[in-house]
Amino acid sequence: MSVFNTSEGEISTFFLIGIPGVEHAHIWVSVPICFMYLLAILGNCTILFFIKTETSLHEPMYYFLSLLAFSDLGLSISSLPTMLRIFLFNATGISPDACFAQEFFIHGFSAMESSVLFVMSIDHLIAIYSPLRYTSILTSVRVFKIVLVFAIKSLLLVFPFPFILKRLKFCRKNLLSHSYCLHQDVMKLACSDNRVNVIYGLLVALTDMLDLVCISVSYLFILKIVLGIASHKGCVKVLNTCISHISAVLIFYVPIITLAIIHRFAKSISPVVRVIIADTFLLVPPLMNPIVYSLKSQQIRNLILMKLCERQG
Repeated sequence: MSVFNTSEGEISTFFLIGIPGVEHAHIWVSVPICFMYLLAILGNCTILFFIKTETSLHEPMYYFLSLLAFSDLGLSISSLPTMLRIFLFNATGISPDACFAQEFFIHGFSAMESSVLFVMSIDHLIAIYSPLRYTSILTSVRVFKIVLVFAIKSLLLVFPFPFILKRLKFCRKNLLSHSYCLHQDVMKLACSDNRVNVIYGLLVALTDMLDLVCISVSYLFILKIVLGIASHKGCVKVLNTCISHISAVLIFYVPIITLAIIHRFAKSISPVVRVIIADTFLLVPPLMNPIVYSLKSQQIRNLILMKLCERQG
């Protein structure tokens, strides 16, 4: 009888997958994955360190950036153990409790990142619409309250996930379709009624999409303001301040939307493509966001260059 499909009793182990068809090359695939994780963790820790220690960065925009870096760091650390075990040691097994815990943290940090990207779009809108009142509107106290509210919202939103998965029975299939645990992936393996999971999972997905809709509306207002600026130089200058955030939004949402479209409309597509896109969702945003913001933020770039020059000196 196959280890991945059982017909008697309740299963005690789930099995994750690496890249189908290239299992023999997993050890080589682990090299760039390890490198990407290392850069992502180092980059986000650097962003957090500079924002904490440099008083010149104690501004609303950088507070929100620090929360984005924290979310990215959480995503990296949450997915790191299983992906490295798969690609380095070909250890694909994971206990249900560990799987439920991992999907809680992955979904939690994803929800937090989605919320942060929305708040950052509002931050940009206020800075462009009312630059003279920016500091009086986004005071340190208000920023702290906003951060606290959205952190609690993200936590409460995904808090039921482990419990509604725990109530399910898994007795036939235990092979997951990714290198890490996701709620929608795990619930499909249940041999008991999973309607509650389907409905609640859809609610959480719609909440994330609502963040994207709000971000889009914010940029429609920003675009309206920009089009009202007479000088071409002024338009370019204003839009340039938004490039980092727009890049972060695209880096985060494009893999999610692509994966959702593939699951819904292209079910016959190669499993390799699905796995690569799913891994991209967790690997690329934590890696690219520090790079994008370091390149586009002159203050952070100058601080990094200054530290590097001090070490060389």
